[in-house]
Amino acid sequence: MTDRAIVSSLYDSMKLPTIVAPMFLISGPDLVIAAAKAGIIGCFPTPNARTINDLEEWLEKIKSELKGTKQEGMWAINMIVHKSYDRFEAEMALVERYKPKFVVTALGSPTRVLDRVHAFGGKVFADVINMEQAKKAIAAGVDGLILVCSGAGGHTGKYSPFSFVEEVRRFYDGPLIVGGAMQSARSIAALIALGADFAYMGTRFIGCPESLVVDEYRDMLVSSSMDDVVTSDVVSGVMANWLKASLSKAGFDLKSKKGSTEIDFSDIQGEGKAWKDTWGAGHGVSATQNIETVKEIVDSLVDEFALLQPNLANELSRWPKFLKDNNND
Repeated sequence: MTDRAIVSSLYDSMKLPTIVAPMFLISGPDLVIAAAKAGIIGCFPTPNARTINDLEEWLEKIKSELKGTKQEGMWAINMIVHKSYDRFEAEMALVERYKPKFVVTALGSPTRVLDRVHAFGGKVFADVINMEQAKKAIAAGVDGLILVCSGAGGHTGKYSPFSFVEEVRRFYDGPLIVGGAMQSARSIAALIALGADFAYMGTRFIGCPESLVVDEYRDMLVSSSMDDVVTSDVVSGVMANWLKASLSKAGFDLKSKKGSTEIDFSDIQGEGKAWKDTWGAGHGVSATQNIETVKEIVDSLVDEFALLQPNLANELSRWPKFLKDNNND
């Protein structure tokens, strides 16, 4: 299957060109299954499963719940490929056994998984936050890129999607997923207009009953706006967006501790890990006005998307005359 064929095939089976981004300590099998059944793709980070046995149970549940349905292949897993991650080999063995169609790599080179995923026919998409990473991933042979832009919840990028997508599209025409402050159908449509193929939407789905978060986290999302999000590397050693109130509650002093944490993903769910008591969110947090199921959010986005075409056509209809008038001056 060619790169563009991957996009066409997914469009045929999706209600919306949107993927629920994998969110650490948030995404689990219920969220992934609900996303697939709602008509989009769900993805979860493998470290969210407390143990390897738990991960196997999660994969078994997803496979069995979606088996025989039109959504059978509409799910993905996200693997940490950083050298400090000590569960990599055990997780890779399960990936080879359960054969997800899509594997997303993060925090390291995708070369660790490429040959092994391609061997069973899976596709590899690499998270990248800059041009250097994008070019290296393409050279390695990934099947698609995920551009993590400024405003993404959790581990974030620093570039605007307007510039990042434009630069990547100058040399790459393969599948392109873009995340960072995605919160509405307008956001999704804007990405498609930019040249992306899919929106990576995470924060909008954190509060769903199908996620793994506690109700206090959900309440904080509902009451928060973009001003309540802070970008810092204090929690994991990697720049990320966090709800300011959760950092304060966990005792972080951003001024004195910023940049003091070394990157270490060994024993990722172990006791004492700083991120256990902190809650991430992106710049699109204000889209969470109340608690909705995954299906309710997707249905709402689909309805909004359907209304965009006539509304945009009406707005854009003014521009040809404007340009023509200017050209006649």
